[in-house]
Amino acid sequence: MTTPRLLIIGPQGSGKGTQGERIAKAYGIPAVSTGDVFRANVKEGTPLGLQVKAIIDAGDLVPDALTGEIVRDRLAQDDAAAGFLLDGYPRNIGQVGDLDAFLDERDEPLTAVVELSVPREESITRIAKRASEQGRADDNDESIAKRLAIYESETAPVLDVYRERGIVDAIDGVGTLDEVFERIIVALTARGIVPAT
Repeated sequence: MTTPRLLIIGPQGSGKGTQGERIAKAYGIPAVSTGDVFRANVKEGTPLGLQVKAIIDAGDLVPDALTGEIVRDRLAQDDAAAGFLLDGYPRNIGQVGDLDAFLDERDEPLTAVVELSVPREESITRIAKRASEQGRADDNDESIAKRLAIYESETAPVLDVYRERGIVDAIDGVGTLDEVFERIIVALTARGIVPAT
């Protein structure tokens, strides 16, 4: 059986946070979401949180070095030894190199990348709905457009790197949560990555 060392990628509003949690539960692995780690620090008012809040409020992305440090620390924890699911990292080519170096040291390469494909209009609709439901200050029209543009310019090339390695499964992200989740499980099972539950 292949160890589930996974990465989930998709534009904001693609449902990757929700699907990521479901995948992590099905495989008994931690979901490592940089966004969640950042938000937890912001909520707790840690020095990192204050730094991150200022960056996010401006609609910008947290610098690579800071993000990489947090991810490496999280992946070195015991519960990630049997696999993990990364969400939100790596999001650009520089971060791919950083993650590769860390995983190569441990001889633990990524085993699959789940790409959630969602049309831009669908992403925007979903984010607007989330903003009204959760009252997230970073979900305004301007920051949404900015984040989607950054995703298209910086994160899309990350997928090209992983496609060359033959580990990307493109999943249609439109449908019910269960339909999309089922597509993901089928794709991963075809790679020998079988759910624990």
